Amino acid sequence: MNKTMLNAFYQIPGENLLMEFTDLASKTPNLLNLSIGDPDITTPKEIIDAAFKDVSNGHTHYTASDGSDDFLTSVINFYKKQYGLSFEKNQVRATVGALQGMYLTLQVLLNEGDEVIIHEPYFSPYKTQVIEAGGVPVIIPTYEKDDFQIDPTILEKAITPKTKAIIINSPNNPTGAVFSKDTLTKIAELAIKHNLFILSDEVYEAFTFGEPFTPMASLAPDNTITFSSFSKTFAMTGWRIGYMISPKYINDACHLLSEDVTYSAPTPSQRAGIYALEHYQDVSKEVVHLFKERLEYIEKRIKDIPFLSVHSLKGSIYAFINISRTGLDSVTFSKKLLTEKQILVIPGQAFGESGSNFIRLAATQDIPVLEEAFNRLETLTFE
Repeated sequence: MNKTMLNAFYQIPGENLLMEFTDLASKTPNLLNLSIGDPDITTPKEIIDAAFKDVSNGHTHYTASDGSDDFLTSVINFYKKQYGLSFEKNQVRATVGALQGMYLTLQVLLNEGDEVIIHEPYFSPYKTQVIEAGGVPVIIPTYEKDDFQIDPTILEKAITPKTKAIIINSPNNPTGAVFSKDTLTKIAELAIKHNLFILSDEVYEAFTFGEPFTPMASLAPDNTITFSSFSKTFAMTGWRIGYMISPKYINDACHLLSEDVTYSAPTPSQRAGIYALEHYQDVSKEVVHLFKERLEYIEKRIKDIPFLSVHSLKGSIYAFINISRTGLDSVTFSKKLLTEKQILVIPGQAFGESGSNFIRLAATQDIPVLEEAFNRLETLTFE
């Protein structure tokens, strides 16, 4: 990373904000933490038991660096059964969470100065990873009035001869938006027209509470690189296991880089992932229902607080709450909420400047905790 990139990296607002709030929260008693996207529930027992059994039976060694044959097969079978999509083993890679897959891909794809389009609000590591790979993040807005859908006209205007890829995230962190099939189709058409890659973060694909989830690979298979993870759907954040699916030549290049970084994803975690995918409907159902119930509760409470509003919560495990009626920006509001009511949320500005009128609240605590949080929150006063 050269000096210019290093300076840019440390000037990213989201990173600095998160560090500042983490430090302040550590000094706050009686804290209600609604900031982190780490479910409060433990990994389902059947997944733990299956992984424990496999480890006890000797699955404690390296797998192939791409992942074990069993793991790759389970991913392929899942997409065939769930979405009717067919992939070859040489397209699939086990990764240390979805973020490692995104990191490997950007390092492989980008030359110095290549541009990557990111829709805002965005998960902050996207921008930093583009910079770390020598690329230039090009930010395009999405708007609450449009349910945070990407406007294809805005997207096409952002494409230049230097554009190499578009990063999309649906269901979205932080907004909870789920891109319609029409939106995704238009993104696919633009990517094909301009010969661009679509880096599709589909970590929250199970948390879609409206129209069925549409994987981007079903619309632009030759242009799409898919990233997913077991962290949210199966409450497996600490297992650090995910996967990516890409054209073979991209996967081959990622193979070379990955062998110099982590070699392979953890074997016990791959075993847990195999069980999770093979029993997807049964194991994920309870987790998804739990978060749907929590988001419905959050939406109901927000409607009764005159200084808050929220667009319809259609996916993910977050509520992106509009605080513009308070007259405060997201950082000021979040600090007030933390210091006066001991509630920790993430200021919307951590996800880009367009988040200045929003906060992100994670539904990662049970309803009694959410109830206490909203009981405190509704008593906020503004001069």
